[in-house]
Amino acid sequence: MNSFALLSLYRSLVRHKLYAALNIGGLAVGIAVFLVLSLYVRFETGYEKWLPDHDKLYLVEEYWNMPGSPVDGYSTGTMGGLIDQLREDFPDTVGTRIQVMDVNVVRGNTATTEPLGYADANFLDIVRLPIVAGDAVRALQVPDNVLISETIAKRYFPNGNPVGQAMTLTILGKTARYRIAGVFRDLPPDTELPYSMLVKTPTPHPDPMWNHWGSERVWTILRFDTPQAVTRLQAQMRAFVDRRAKEQGPSAKLLSLRINPLSDIHLQTSPGRKMTVVTLGIVGLLTLLIAIVNYVNLATARGGLRAREVAMRKVLGANRTALIRQFLGEAILIAAFAALGGLILAELGLPMINAAGGLKLSLDYAVVLPGLAVLALFVGGLAGLYPALMLSRFPAAAVLASSRSPGGGRAGARVREILVVFQFALAIAFMIGTVVLIAQTRHVRNTDVGFRRDGLVTVSSTSDSAVTEPQLTAFLTRAALLPGVRSVTTSDSSPGASSFNSDNYAVPGKPEPGASLQAIITSPNFFPTFGIKLLAGRLPDDAHRADDARNADDATRTVPNVVINRKGAEALGFDSPEAAIGKTVGRNNPRTIIGVVENARFFSPRDPVNSTMYYYHSRFSTIPRTTLRVEGDPRETITALRGIWSQIAPQVPFEAKTASQNMEEYYKADDRTTRLFGIGAGLAVLIGCVGLWGLASFNTQRRVKEIGIRKTLGASATDIVRLLVGQFLRPVLIANLIAWPLAYVAMRTWLAGFDDRVALSPLYFAAATALALAIAVLTVLGQSLKASRAAPAWALRHD
Repeated sequence: MNSFALLSLYRSLVRHKLYAALNIGGLAVGIAVFLVLSLYVRFETGYEKWLPDHDKLYLVEEYWNMPGSPVDGYSTGTMGGLIDQLREDFPDTVGTRIQVMDVNVVRGNTATTEPLGYADANFLDIVRLPIVAGDAVRALQVPDNVLISETIAKRYFPNGNPVGQAMTLTILGKTARYRIAGVFRDLPPDTELPYSMLVKTPTPHPDPMWNHWGSERVWTILRFDTPQAVTRLQAQMRAFVDRRAKEQGPSAKLLSLRINPLSDIHLQTSPGRKMTVVTLGIVGLLTLLIAIVNYVNLATARGGLRAREVAMRKVLGANRTALIRQFLGEAILIAAFAALGGLILAELGLPMINAAGGLKLSLDYAVVLPGLAVLALFVGGLAGLYPALMLSRFPAAAVLASSRSPGGGRAGARVREILVVFQFALAIAFMIGTVVLIAQTRHVRNTDVGFRRDGLVTVSSTSDSAVTEPQLTAFLTRAALLPGVRSVTTSDSSPGASSFNSDNYAVPGKPEPGASLQAIITSPNFFPTFGIKLLAGRLPDDAHRADDARNADDATRTVPNVVINRKGAEALGFDSPEAAIGKTVGRNNPRTIIGVVENARFFSPRDPVNSTMYYYHSRFSTIPRTTLRVEGDPRETITALRGIWSQIAPQVPFEAKTASQNMEEYYKADDRTTRLFGIGAGLAVLIGCVGLWGLASFNTQRRVKEIGIRKTLGASATDIVRLLVGQFLRPVLIANLIAWPLAYVAMRTWLAGFDDRVALSPLYFAAATALALAIAVLTVLGQSLKASRAAPAWALRHD
């Protein structure tokens, strides 16, 4: 573009300030939404990709076909000895393992909790962490060495080099001093291995379940040079499991091992996470598309107003190529301004988005700037090509002789109407989606989870292996005497935490291995403390010897009594809770059912409620997790419990939360999705409204003489408003016909990821339609009222 063309563009923008603001602002907002949501998608899909050769690293995962359950069991963990057995059967296997756990860093009489990884000696050869200090080669070769992160180094050794110094750690109940052999760079937030210290896995391992099929304590990481090597080993996994897992009996047939890329694990570990990423990615893309359509629509509509300018240039000697080049250059330059504005808006909005979504997103300009340049060329070319071709073909004499500027005729109006339909179809679909997401988010927070969340406090510190039985007993005794504490119980499962132990029980009339039921160990007061409703039978107590599961192995061969939940009764084939009472299930491990209770959802609303069998232990101190039912402010009770704990077990950090806080972890991701979706949808609707307002302004300006003539012939102001508003209501109504099926399919797919979900009510669609119509009417009403009040004489003089 030459200086004359730039001056012409400047004058055009100054003359039509509102048009310029609408066009550049709408596209800038769309680009900003696209940038932010693209950053989110890139972050969520970038887990473990920061590792060197991440594409060669794979994780062995366990899948369990769970009879009686609508979904398979899945775990990223395997038994600790799996890598050893793989090496024995497949000598070419290259791999390592790591077990992440919380350990206590002891300083004097106090301790703090830090995440530690038990890793094989070759871990750093496979998973190559960046070492900033110390010896990376021999760091994990010595049993009493420890590698620490930069954050740990600054926290515990703020005034000097930590390499060579000592730390006292309590790991699996054993306290020992470890020499710091090196420091590795802090792991980025996009990782599923959040350890801050590494020590060598002991040999032999002290965990009795280390070589037990069914334990899920360790990540087994393999390295392959080619995808074909992965396929070959995967093809032999079925035979390997059948050969090696014989100790599991018939249930070994339920287990399979799958080898998946390490970088894919993040999207698999949380149900619905992949759907969330795809959904928000589509929102960002479609918002950008709405902004582009809006920009193209306004540019083509306003292009007709420059017909006389084009005609004059033709008269003065400009050829068609020069005119097309000028229009394309102007459009690309405006798109570049919008891209710059979008970048600024994204940078300014990121802190608020990060706060709303609990994220740590940032712009990578090395990637963003080239992408924005390509986008500006594409959008500018798309917006400038149509008016350039259309206007450059009009004969100059015909344009200068006409009393009105050409606008593309009926075909041009039809194209603009189609673009409005497209814009609002997407905007209405977004509105429906937002309403459904809000309804589902509120539903899962307020629905009955089968137990009383309010007034429950869970103490997880009692599960620490460093806590002795006398300490646990003393803590439980003193906790029960606190004011406001109504009951105390222990169990190996509580809201947000579970042992995930399960077993199979034969179902009469069905083939082995029968139904799989999760096993939960409870103690006195468990069901009353949690407020879980008894549906049939009775609860266990100390008066019945067979109620205590620990008596099952004595010389009398007592068959233990158990309580199952409603889902368990259904899985075992009973028609009602009452029909299960007194029945004995299982052949090799018989259990007698004495009670059936309501289903209790301790985990995500996305996950189906497990079929559950509750075992009873009469002694509190045999089970780790402690739960208290309190009245009044739970924070006061937690403060009092902390004081008791510091006197009884100061060597273990104290940690307690309310049940609502534990359950909150399962709601955070969906809350974040709803907020980000709502922000994107709201801005998409705003862009659509901006475009509609601009088109209404353009349409009113083009029909000034027509409006004057209609008023001269007796049309009232109401008739004029109805005419102008009605012109834009038709495409909005047509847009609903497109939006409804799109939104229905999308929301039904998203809701399918929840076991507990709202019904897809027609009210959501009707509400979105009413809102869209109201927005459309209000958007064009101002222009319509202004036009209807203008004097006919002024309109007929206007040119």
